[in-house]
This record gives sequence, structure tokens and C-alpha cells, in this order.
Amino acid sequence: MALFSMTASIPRVLFLVSLALAMAAGPWPVAARGGRLIHLHFYMHDITGGPDQTAVQVVKGPGAVHPLMPGSHFGDTTVIDDALTEGPSAASRLIGRAQGTYMLASLKEPVLMVTMTVALTGGAYNGSTIAVVGRDDVSAGVRELSVIGGTGAFRRATGHVLWRTSRIESRDHMVLELDVYATVPGGSLAPPPRVDGMHQAA
Repeated sequence: MALFSMTASIPRVLFLVSLALAMAAGPWPVAARGGRLIHLHFYMHDITGGPDQTAVQVVKGPGAVHPLMPGSHFGDTTVIDDALTEGPSAASRLIGRAQGTYMLASLKEPVLMVTMTVALTGGAYNGSTIAVVGRDDVSAGVRELSVIGGTGAFRRATGHVLWRTSRIESRDHMVLELDVYATVPGGSLAPPPRVDGMHQAA
């Protein structure tokens, strides 16, 4: 009787072990569930002074002056509400705002910790948002940040942002070029294939 009970429980034990291993391996890749890749390309205008200022320092770090960023201190924190445009010119069509903070997070390197929400206000994704966080090494030609979620068409999004300094308009105005690659699960809202320079990758 005991032998029969043990033998009968083997399939159940194997099932539980398989389930535990699957859970330990983490969630299935989004692509395996019919995920959709969306690629956005736009420009971000970070203006730290003047009448059109969009970035305001709210914390002055108490540390020593940064060796590679004169006038800056470890811990300096800036709040942003930067314009996002289709082209590099500030006069280009406005498609959203980048709202959040960046903090000088390295004692010796020119590295910022960025936390922001991309709020889209034009084009196919009007009303949707994308949550972006990551390490911005200002000295690098291309920086990679993470997409960690979103709302609307970007609900439960994952992915990355390639972030470049496009040009410096003035001492107070830096233009950044962003390529956002966001994968959303198949059940998320499906945007049209291409509108206003923003497109869904095949």
C-alpha cells in the first residue's frame, strides 16, 4: 500500500519540480507571448538657464567640486520638464515632455542617474507614457538606459533607450537624441504602424 502511494505521487512531484524550475527561471520572454516592438526617435531639449529654462537644480550636493564637471558637486539633483521634438531644432514639432530628475551620482566620473517619464502628447501615441531610468555617462558617445514600464500603448513595456548628445546650442541648452526600443506584451494597446516619425518595428 505504501509503495503504491509513493509511486502514484511521482507524477505530482515531477510536476511541482518542473513548476519550481520554471518560476526560478523568471518570466517567459515577451516575444514568446506575442510581444510587439515599438521604436520611437525624437530629440530632448535640456535647458538649464535663461527665459526658456526647463531644468532646475533643486539640491546642491554637499561634497567637493567634481573633478570633471566644474561648478558641480556629488549629489547635485536637477528636476526637468524638457521638451521632446521630432527634429533637433527647438522649433520642430513638439511631441511630448520628459519629466523627472537627474542626479550627479559619481565622485570621479561625469555620470548622472536619470529617472524620468516620457509623456507623449502628439502622434500615434498621444496620451501614453514611458518610464525610463539609468546611468548616463556624459563622456560616452552613446549611453543606454532602461525602459521599465509605461501606460497606454506602453503598458508593461520593457526595453532600452539609446541616448546621444546631438548638439550643444549654448552653454544652457543641450540637445539629446533618443532612440527608444520598447517591447509591449501582445495584450497591450496596438498602435498604428507609422505616424509622425514614430513607428512600430516589424
